[in-house]
Order: sequence, then structure tokens, then C-alpha cells
Amino acid sequence: MTSGEEILINEKISFHTASTMKTPVLIEAYKQASADKFSIDDSLIVKNEFKSIVDESPYSLDSNDDSETELYTKVGRKLKIYDLLYLMIIQSSNLATNIVIDLVGAQNTNKTMREMGANDIQILRGVEDTKAFRKGLNNTTTAYDQMLIFSKIAEGIAVDKQSSDAMIKILPDQKFNDKIPAKLPKNVNLPIKQVGSPV
Repeated sequence: MTSGEEILINEKISFHTASTMKTPVLIEAYKQASADKFSIDDSLIVKNEFKSIVDESPYSLDSNDDSETELYTKVGRKLKIYDLLYLMIIQSSNLATNIVIDLVGAQNTNKTMREMGANDIQILRGVEDTKAFRKGLNNTTTAYDQMLIFSKIAEGIAVDKQSSDAMIKILPDQKFNDKIPAKLPKNVNLPIKQVGSPV
């Protein structure tokens, strides 16, 4: 970002987002908070029932398929939106992700991605919507769009400076560091979301 030099390899190939879709959701949450639709410090009821985008039939997540399980013990209780966002990013919580997507809306997230110039990120739904997965209705992205949204966070223009700084404080606390960070020097600050569940 300092030099402006780029190395682009297959940057426009579309692929399943897996858990990288959680960063666009994070951006959308801070955008709506910045617009005073809610406060990041507001609370939501923790739930584990969601509607499939195929037919609006209900489905629930299984804690055995999630990388974070403690949130499941809090169903029916209130938790701050910030805490849900934090779990969504640092422990790739699928349950937290779906709760936040129900709050901010997948279509709103897509609209924000287009406004940012990320034209190939497609957020259709939450995680573990098996009916949608079987029909090929999946969240997709490209390496280029991932580069773009992280660059805008780093530049302080993803929503605004205050929101970007808040996201940057969350991202480095990522608990799963056995992939990208594992091969880099320890002094490299790498606030990045790694790939998780394929569904």
C-alpha cells in the first residue's frame, strides 16, 4: 500500500467465500451503526433459529460444526452487538454471524460492497443454510475484492475513520493463525480473516 505496487494472480476468479464473508458483514454493521440505525453497544437476544433463503423454512446451527461453542450456551440471553461482532471475527463464530446478518441484512451488505467497488463479492445468506448450499446459492468473492475491502479498512475509508479504526482493533485478535500468519515474520501485523467453514 505504501509503494502502490501490485502482484495480481487469478485475482478475478470467483470462489466460495467460506468465512471471509464475515468481513463484509463486519463493515456493514459498522456502516449501519455510523448511520445511527443502532449502537454497537446495543444488545441483541442470542437466538439459534434462522430462515433458509430457499423457502424461509427454519434451521438451526449445530455447535459441533462451529469453531466457537460458548455462544450456544447463551441462547435466550442478551449480548452486545460488539461482542457478537468480536466472536464472528476472532473465533469465526457462525452463530454470531447469522445473528448479525439477520440484523443488518445480506442485501444491504451487498449494496455496501458495490459502493466500495467490490463488484464481485456476493453475500446471499448466513452460514449453514444447507438447502441454499445444495441449490448452489452460495456466498462468493474474489481475491481482488478481498484485497480491496481490506485496503479500504487500512486507509480508514471503510465507512469512516472511526469505524475503520474500530475494525482494525478487532481483526488482529484472530485466534486461528495456522495458515496465512504462520509463514510470516512475527513482527508483521496481520489483521486478516481466514477461511473457515465451506457451508
